[in-house]
Amino acid sequence: MKNYFDLKGQVAIVTGASTGLGVQMAKALANQGANIVCMARRQNLIDEVAEEIKKEFGVEAVGIKCDITDTENVNAAVDGVLEKFGRIDILINNAGTGAVAPAEDITDEQFENEMNIDLFGSFKVARACAKKAMIPAKYGRIINIASMYGMVGNKVAPATPYHAAKGGMVNLTRALAAEWGKYGINVNSICPGYFYSPLTKETLDSEFFQANAQTMIPLSRYGNEGELDTATIFLSSPASSYVTGVILPVDGGYTSM
Repeated sequence: MKNYFDLKGQVAIVTGASTGLGVQMAKALANQGANIVCMARRQNLIDEVAEEIKKEFGVEAVGIKCDITDTENVNAAVDGVLEKFGRIDILINNAGTGAVAPAEDITDEQFENEMNIDLFGSFKVARACAKKAMIPAKYGRIINIASMYGMVGNKVAPATPYHAAKGGMVNLTRALAAEWGKYGINVNSICPGYFYSPLTKETLDSEFFQANAQTMIPLSRYGNEGELDTATIFLSSPASSYVTGVILPVDGGYTSM
């Protein structure tokens, strides 16, 4: 019997793996046998997540502190992963933020911060992993976690910088897929819809958003814990060898309307 999604012995970096979807995706990859590097800015949280992963899945897991907006920090973090594991097979670019305010009131700092983290930061980590590990190995899987808001606008939660940055991630994915395909690196993007996280819980629980879900989401609900895992596993695995440059919405059908 063939296990199409076996990741034993592979090494996966997950950025933003201190809370929420990042932790879920890290655990999903660990469940398939991958060794996990949790990257985020809060060392205590990523250490806790790494310990949980080791105990639960019996794989190697470490927390490496990294501010993805700092190029030197990113390069040093990637060097640290290579020092420990000698390889990087998978990168999940998940770290992000979200400024919510009417476009006319968004400050320069809010817009710049969003771009620096979501778009430029994701590029910095992808660049370091590709240059130092994946291009030399002639193999890699990069998954950029964008958003359905990187594909469409919205009238319910004004977030212009978020839309712009996530839209940039979508086309960054295509550009890197086109450029790095010759090195055996597949670059894809997942565009989640409404999922609970520490950043979104208050908004999603509001009566207004609950009613909006009934109208705007064909499946009439938010995403449940674990419903992003299978897309992540597929795009991280050798089984997705002929899939690159793909923008995959996991949004309950939101972007189909």
